[in-house]
Amino acid sequence: MAVLSKIRQKSVLLIAVVGVALLAFVVGDLVRGGGIGKDSRNVGSVNGVEVNTQEFMQKVTQAEQGGRATGAQANNMVWNNEVNSILLGTEFEKIGLKIGKDQLVNVIKENPNFANNPQFQNQLGKFDINKFNEFIVTMKKGGAEQWNSWLAYEKELEKYAVEQMYFSMIRAGINTTTSEAKNSYHVENSKATFDYVTVAYSSINDDQVKVSDAEIESYIKKNEKKYKSEPTRNIEYVFVSSIPSEKDQNEVKENIVGLLKSSIVYNEETKKNDTVAGFSNTTNLKEFVNLNSDIKFDSLFYSKSDLPLEYQEELYKLQPGEVFGPYLFNDHYCLTRLVDRKAGEKVKAAHILISYAGSASPIPGVTRTKEEAKAKADDLLKQALANPAQFGALATENTEDPGSKNTGGEYDNIAKGQMVKPFDDYIFNNGVGKIGVVETDFGFHIIKVLEKKEAIRLATIARKIEVSEATADEIYTKATKFEQEVASKDFEALAKQMNLPIQPATTVRPFDEQLPLVGKQRPIVTWAFNKSTKIGDIKKFDNADGHIIVKLKSANETGLLTVEEARATVEPILMNEKKAALIRTKMEGKTLADIAAKTGATLTTAADVTRQNPLIINIGPEPKVVGNGFGLKPGAQSALIDGAKGVYVIQTKAINQAPDLPNYNTYKNKTNTVVRGSVQTKVLDALKNNAKIKDHRIDVM
Repeated sequence: MAVLSKIRQKSVLLIAVVGVALLAFVVGDLVRGGGIGKDSRNVGSVNGVEVNTQEFMQKVTQAEQGGRATGAQANNMVWNNEVNSILLGTEFEKIGLKIGKDQLVNVIKENPNFANNPQFQNQLGKFDINKFNEFIVTMKKGGAEQWNSWLAYEKELEKYAVEQMYFSMIRAGINTTTSEAKNSYHVENSKATFDYVTVAYSSINDDQVKVSDAEIESYIKKNEKKYKSEPTRNIEYVFVSSIPSEKDQNEVKENIVGLLKSSIVYNEETKKNDTVAGFSNTTNLKEFVNLNSDIKFDSLFYSKSDLPLEYQEELYKLQPGEVFGPYLFNDHYCLTRLVDRKAGEKVKAAHILISYAGSASPIPGVTRTKEEAKAKADDLLKQALANPAQFGALATENTEDPGSKNTGGEYDNIAKGQMVKPFDDYIFNNGVGKIGVVETDFGFHIIKVLEKKEAIRLATIARKIEVSEATADEIYTKATKFEQEVASKDFEALAKQMNLPIQPATTVRPFDEQLPLVGKQRPIVTWAFNKSTKIGDIKKFDNADGHIIVKLKSANETGLLTVEEARATVEPILMNEKKAALIRTKMEGKTLADIAAKTGATLTTAADVTRQNPLIINIGPEPKVVGNGFGLKPGAQSALIDGAKGVYVIQTKAINQAPDLPNYNTYKNKTNTVVRGSVQTKVLDALKNNAKIKDHRIDVM
């Protein structure tokens, strides 16, 4: 339980070092559809610099062993890390950017793994270089593996430091001029008021402006930068789920019911029939349960709140020897018999932990001595005894146990042996309401016993409902039949005919894993991108959950989104363009009033809108319309404007320029913060856009 149940870990720093080092290796799981071939020289290149396959996979292995991530997401992460590393490394070489040993030590000083670790602190809690040097000597003596781990970590720290220097230099060169700051101020604070008439796009039915696939495709090609895409495959599939039949369920239920009563069994040795006690009357419950249940006998006691919610009342009300069931729980049919009932077997208690430097689980930032911790605990005990009702508030304010700080120090349903022994002894040997101080390896605890609970011991026979061999054969036959027949029939029609769930038209990318309906299915994606897989091919994939029959419908190698992928974004744009053309023919008239009368629209005023927040009340954001409002002279009327939600005509009434400020330092600082904050992302994007990046990960699958 949080601090109380932690075991003191040895070599904490070494583990932290390895853990942080692994963070540097952005993790990955290469597509393993046959794996990267032994003869494959690289998984890609950046400006001619190859990403070596063996090194790439070593980093993947190290990262996976560290438990940082797996699968397609990780694969993309490690690739991006390699690309960034090569691009930045080239830039560092161009400008001769390096880091010296003294600078590296400063980086280490600022790293929380060292700065906040008592092992490297002096008596004042400050980083001590002498203690750090002692640690380096210890690491070097620890053997080649340990020393190499440290060197790898040191290298990553150096790399990180150089990157930060590089980006800091760029940030230092970015400044906002007074004119830019003044413009930012006016964009935020100057206001315009204008009258407008608008006819919404929604006034025209969608069926009046059909958009063809060819039009969507043409729009995508005209706007290539917005609709770039890696290679994709379009698949459809059905899932034949491997689940127990009703007959399977009934057989398990009948078998478990048969265990309730005594049975007659022929004894080969005595040549006579023996009467074998059933679950209801056996005197050796443990042996009976272990012999007949998929889950072994559990001797623990449980309070009412520990029991499954759906059967809580029935189970807790049982009398000794009484049986409840059969009942269905988590894919099992169960029988439960009450073995025993005891008072005080579970305890609810609250505590306030006061730790000290050198305790079993030191709290970061705590530097007090053991004597100081004891004195503070005694003082808190006096406060708790003086006002027991406020113990929870006292705990929230003072406890150093993160596991219970937000619950007023409380732990519920504590079983014997669950806590460390001194704590355990106190709460089970004292009555409700008792408050006292107990010392453990973790520090000093001010404990209040809140409640003693009755608990019960249950004997449960649980039989898992599994797919029988006969049912598995039926499921397999059904899946195989679909696979064979669909080769000459319509995929969707056959799925409906055979009452199979279908997932139509699913687009997948090279390193996808999760598929709708069936979850994580990496082999399917690998097959879809395999060079030997052709459009129209069908394949059955078998797993523990059932059978998936997949068809490759199409492949996209254009580098752009397909029509189907882009439809949700592009179709509304094109529809609005067509609607705007129809609306424009209706919006005739010299004045706003004329146009309003002609179209049946309302002449409305938008008051005090800003360019920073171009919102028209009851309509939404309309930046183009608001921009026109600021661009017109008061009294001037605009031409027709195709806005975000409709076609507009506006007439500016007034532009209230914000008064000039004595200086614009606040806006300079604000703009600098925003621009400098995006430096790293924009620099990397710029480097990538100007680089020749070849990604062979798909080719070497």
